[in-house]
Amino acid sequence: MYVVVSAPPPRGDEAAHSGGPSDAASAPQMAVLQPVDGTGAPSGDAIAVGQDDFPAAVRHFEGQKVRWVWEATRAWYPGLLTAGVSVERCHDLSLAREILRNSSFSANLPYVTDLRDRADAPETLPTRQLPPLPEQPGQFSLFDTPSAPSGPGPEVVLAEFRQQQQAVATGSQPQRLALLLAAESAGALLAAEMEAAGIPWRRDLHETLLESELGPRPREGARPRELERIAGELRVHLNNPGFNPDSPQELLRALHRAGIEVTSTRSWELEQHRHPAIEPLLRYKKLSRLLTANGWTWLDAWVQDGRFRPEYVVGGVVSGRWASRGGGALQIPKQIRDAVRPDPGHRFVVADAAQLEPRVLAALGRDSALATAARGKDLYQGIAEQGFGDRAKAKLAMLGAMYGATTGESGRLMPQLARTYPQAIQVVEGAARIGEAGGVVTSYLGRGCPPATEAWVAAQQTASAEEQRRADNLARSRGRFTRNFVVQATAAEWALCWLAELRRQLRTAAVPPPVDLLVFFLHDEVMLHVPDAQVDEVCRLVTAAAQSATRLMFGDIPIEFAVNVMVVDSYADAK
Repeated sequence: MYVVVSAPPPRGDEAAHSGGPSDAASAPQMAVLQPVDGTGAPSGDAIAVGQDDFPAAVRHFEGQKVRWVWEATRAWYPGLLTAGVSVERCHDLSLAREILRNSSFSANLPYVTDLRDRADAPETLPTRQLPPLPEQPGQFSLFDTPSAPSGPGPEVVLAEFRQQQQAVATGSQPQRLALLLAAESAGALLAAEMEAAGIPWRRDLHETLLESELGPRPREGARPRELERIAGELRVHLNNPGFNPDSPQELLRALHRAGIEVTSTRSWELEQHRHPAIEPLLRYKKLSRLLTANGWTWLDAWVQDGRFRPEYVVGGVVSGRWASRGGGALQIPKQIRDAVRPDPGHRFVVADAAQLEPRVLAALGRDSALATAARGKDLYQGIAEQGFGDRAKAKLAMLGAMYGATTGESGRLMPQLARTYPQAIQVVEGAARIGEAGGVVTSYLGRGCPPATEAWVAAQQTASAEEQRRADNLARSRGRFTRNFVVQATAAEWALCWLAELRRQLRTAAVPPPVDLLVFFLHDEVMLHVPDAQVDEVCRLVTAAAQSATRLMFGDIPIEFAVNVMVVDSYADAK
């Protein structure tokens, strides 16, 4: 059963005068809960509850194993968590909307067409997707498969839910697309729960780390002692006593005056030059980045009561990877990771999926040779043993194939890679050709890449030789994007299924609820804050969830998705 959650519609007088702050403040804080069945048809009376009664109403329905349907998890769930109420499953309309907009698995219904028109998507070549794997019996036991909806609904939320159900159920791959929407919504629940839990963070250790690198905390607006010392050293080496190294323009001019011909102040370009100023300049840039991204101001703003609580953006990257809004949660630098420490009586369980993307590529291509290389060992070492010499060369070849490296050693190894793993390489080569032609590609579960822009399409319709070269470069660039998209997006789907399955297993196991355990997620890595007595059980569940995620997506395939699990007392020890 589903329960649709929406705000009550405004009364006539409120609708006529809405929009001012006083109207918003005086509006009733209520929610409407409407039970519906799998078709979106009402299966019970709608009830209106006030803000204070909302958590109790949700707790009542949650005992009936429902899936909540709401416009956005972020709008409803944080308040429930504050009240001590967690939910098992939901359908996030806003996240589903974005997936259905670009997915070639969506039925071409007026709802989906309208989504695409509103996004001003240009016409492209016909959509194509990867060849499907055989469906497996019982493959989707974790998430329900929606039925075809019927009947109109008076509420906007209910109406859109029915339209989304229909777009999935009558599409080309309803089971896969339903799994993707369910996993994306489960990710939204997890994101809210991780924000509520926060990452354990020792302010005292962070401050000690900053002082060891930068010196004592300076007064506001002043440069830390170590940065000031290096700035003085730079002024001497560059024979420029007045320049400000924090100004890119002044720094570039100072470098040119010293005979260091660079086009930018990026570290990789500076490293190509030999001059006494280069080493201290690189050190200055590193410490300046630490101060700006994770210095004392960051600490004051983001770490409260021993917790760092970032805001995660589920599906914030076009491939489905998460992003973060403020705080830089997905870019915790090595210099400060030692400040991430568990509470007394707890330990961190940190797990990451080893070589996730090449394993996903093996599954997409159903490539038995690449599957053999990944079985029971380091995948890159397995590739090396199949004729690529050493591990470093094998890794270079595989990464080049997935990211479109066509020159140097990666380009030289590509023919051998294609001969050894023809099915896997055809997946990325086919995706690249589609992208170069202006088409769109789709991940295994149905996340579509954005269509080519109008500017891209216009650039391809050129006549002069110079314009044609530019068009060819743009085509190759889009080909590299679509080449990697099919792999990265499918890897993101596997990671979401892993997270959702881990969350489900934690909720049913005799351990603290996942809202208190899962504290961090980064692409293919998860961190749990676990009481000492439950560490072994949680480690087992992490591995079991990875196995379940593989079966959930691909069925019983002979490809191992290895997970490295570590138990540590500092996040710095997990790397």
